[in-house]
Amino acid sequence: MNLGKTLFAQLMEFVPWSSFARIVARYSGDARVSALLSTEHFRIMAYAQLTWRESLRDIEVTLAAHATKLYGMGLRQAVRRSTLADANERRDWRIWADLAAVLIRRANKLYADEPLGLDVNIAGKVYALDSSTIDLCLNLFDWAPYRTNEAAIKLHTLLDLRGAIPSFIHISDGKMGDVNVLDILPVEAGAFYIMDRGYVDFTRLYAMHQTGAFFVTRTKSNFDARRVYSAKVEKATGVVCDQTMALNGRKSARNYPEHLRRVRFKDRETGKTLIFLTNNTTLPAPVIAQLYKNRWQVELFFKWIKQHLRIKKFLGTSENAVKTQVWCAIATYVLIAIVKKELQLESSLYTCLQILSVSVFEKTHISCALQPDDLQNQPTPTSNQLILFGF
Repeated sequence: MNLGKTLFAQLMEFVPWSSFARIVARYSGDARVSALLSTEHFRIMAYAQLTWRESLRDIEVTLAAHATKLYGMGLRQAVRRSTLADANERRDWRIWADLAAVLIRRANKLYADEPLGLDVNIAGKVYALDSSTIDLCLNLFDWAPYRTNEAAIKLHTLLDLRGAIPSFIHISDGKMGDVNVLDILPVEAGAFYIMDRGYVDFTRLYAMHQTGAFFVTRTKSNFDARRVYSAKVEKATGVVCDQTMALNGRKSARNYPEHLRRVRFKDRETGKTLIFLTNNTTLPAPVIAQLYKNRWQVELFFKWIKQHLRIKKFLGTSENAVKTQVWCAIATYVLIAIVKKELQLESSLYTCLQILSVSVFEKTHISCALQPDDLQNQPTPTSNQLILFGF
């Protein structure tokens, strides 16, 4: 890379611009547009995410303050807030969703060998599925009803647990039930899907089972089934019982006509007893509990992006503007994850984001800038070296 480029310009070199051009052409993103092209639009939205800009005026003022550096960022001129507002309103949000999908596929390949921390090696993909709600004002976002006097959107997310990369995201209004996302979820044969009890629907789970995928979830309080077989367990591992079950009830048995596996596990740390339900019959019972414990990573993902990305205050009130901002935030998150992996940085994503937030216009090699000096690892001066100000 050219060391004369800013950190922001070096970061943008990791964007697959040729693929992006095809995406823009697919949705006619630059048709009859001259003021703000799609490439400039994404750069500005990524800049807003990296530097924590929270309003259109904020973006306009800070970019104008660095007018001499805009060309190096890939911008032809300073952007006006009205121009950016119109672009967020009118340019199809699916452009940014498809760009994020391209980056996600690239990141998934880079993180494919990440360890899961299980007692056994699982060759297939391991996903955690959950949703998170972002509250909105009903008077401004009337297209996203939630409760009587509230509006909200939901981020239904399938998180690849190798690398914490979102593999699937669906943005809906707040009224969409979590379990309904199983109808549109892409299911891979041999993959594990870890879900909480809100996704227990035997018709949908059986459809997942028929594709050759595995699920791990928890039972509801009204779970009605009979024991068919009990396997031997080692109670020292925390497993209380490992049973093969058949569903009772005419409707449930019709919706899931095959046997299920129930694992009762007692957590030594909390003393709680948890009951897991799965269609996998080969993994050891303690590993089933470990898989479900890893589901917590999707909760941490939601917490992280809400704290460190700009997806709680929006630059526009229309559905297109909101989805544009969310997808650009996701694309920026995955882009940083790609940079971290390709440059083999030991810094966390949080550290990388913090450094970029205050130094996007610095002209330092990105691999050096995102790897902060560890003073503890610096060699101690030898006795024959001159030490200035050693007091």
